[in-house]
Amino acid sequence: MSQVCSVCGKHPVAGRNVSHSHRVTNRVYRPNVQKLTVEINGHVQKARICTKCLKAGKVKRA
Repeated sequence: MSQVCSVCGKHPVAGRNVSHSHRVTNRVYRPNVQKLTVEINGHVQKARICTKCLKAGKVKRA
C-alpha cells in the first residue's frame, strides 16, 4: 500500500475505461502522492502526502 496518503488516507481506486464502441477494460485511478519530509507532531519524518493535502496546508514541510 505505497500509494496511500498518510494525512487523508486517499488510495488507488478501481474503475473502467470505456471506448467509443463501448469496449470496457479495467483501470486504476492513482492519487498524486509525493514522498516528502514533513513535520508531524513536532517530529521531522518522511511521509507520503497527496498534493491536495499539501496545497491545503494540512502538513508543514520541514
